[in-house]
Amino acid sequence: MSVRVIQIKDQAEARSVMSEIGVGPAGIELMMPKVITRIIRLCGVKPIPANIIKQEMLSFGGEAATAYGSINHSVETTDLLVFGTLKQLNQLIEKLKIHQFGLPEIAEEIKLVLLNHELAPKAFKLSNKTFNFGQRTYIMGILNVTPDSFSDGGKFNDADSAVACAKQMIASGADIIDVGGESSRPGAKPVSVEEEKQRVIPVVRALVKQTDAVISIDTTKAEVARAALAVGAHMVNDISGLRFDPEMASVVAEYKAALCIMHIQGNPGNMQKNPEYSDLMGEIRDYLSQGLEIAQKAGILSEKIIVDPGIGFGKTVEQNLEILQRLAEFKGLGRPILIGTSRKSFIGKTLDLPIDQMLEGTAATIAVAISNGADIIRVHDVAEMTRVARMTDSILRRKKDG
Repeated sequence: MSVRVIQIKDQAEARSVMSEIGVGPAGIELMMPKVITRIIRLCGVKPIPANIIKQEMLSFGGEAATAYGSINHSVETTDLLVFGTLKQLNQLIEKLKIHQFGLPEIAEEIKLVLLNHELAPKAFKLSNKTFNFGQRTYIMGILNVTPDSFSDGGKFNDADSAVACAKQMIASGADIIDVGGESSRPGAKPVSVEEEKQRVIPVVRALVKQTDAVISIDTTKAEVARAALAVGAHMVNDISGLRFDPEMASVVAEYKAALCIMHIQGNPGNMQKNPEYSDLMGEIRDYLSQGLEIAQKAGILSEKIIVDPGIGFGKTVEQNLEILQRLAEFKGLGRPILIGTSRKSFIGKTLDLPIDQMLEGTAATIAVAISNGADIIRVHDVAEMTRVARMTDSILRRKKDG
């Protein structure tokens, strides 16, 4: 006889393990909700509903932790940590539906977050490419047509060289080409709308005509986005999450384009001066969630929205590492997750290496990000990182016989 601890991350793995030891199909389905455990954090709940949630969870054999002051109502609100199996959490959801004090609404939110966490985001089509999330990781190649980007500024200042670079990235595995005409490096100075358009529009136009790749425009300016979408770009990558230009959401909606909403604290000019958070993951999630609301109110198709926690945009080295470690928490938003770690300064600071020696460090962050839920990776070194993604996918998404 031997004893060992095994790791089961999701229901697919639970089914596989139970099948291996000979559990019958009916038994597998019966036990499935008891195998997977989840911890849910609820924020800003008033003491009465918080105490009800705790008591109900205890009655199902689970647990819930609240602030000490929630017992005697000496705090106005409390966060909760709810611990339990999927079965216990589903029992809680059903029980909360018959309570008062806003608990039915809380039940629906818990139900939605759990569902989003367990399922891959819905597939969508851009240009002639269908993105089947959960089946493999998709690659976004970075094409900066700027003189001052942090790692490749000045390399592709003319349209011909930029298009040639993009074609090489496509041949190396890029599914999306992200064209940017304004540096977002820390301390970068803004450029005018006209100058940004002069940099990117010829490149976007040529790529749409000469390639079958999905073309993304990396901009925070609605006028630049409109010009790029008008010549055929398929998506907008907005590092401000629709915050810098109030017209951006309506432009994306008008063209029925895809959108990536990113988190940033501050702006490129000041974001790295002293980034502080009281709840790093919660604040990023709230920012992204609010961006989703802005997008949906403007009429942007929800199934074409991607989220990005914004590695390096108003975060310290430790905060970036924590985001990668806890990336799966953003799956609850129900949208594909894009991650951009390529050649970022936190890698150089962690390894004490210059920018031209970050390949291996970037590769490690990509593998971890995919393992923790990333659906799209935004990279400079497309050929190398495509191999990293394919190898990581082969480990994580392997199909077993039978």
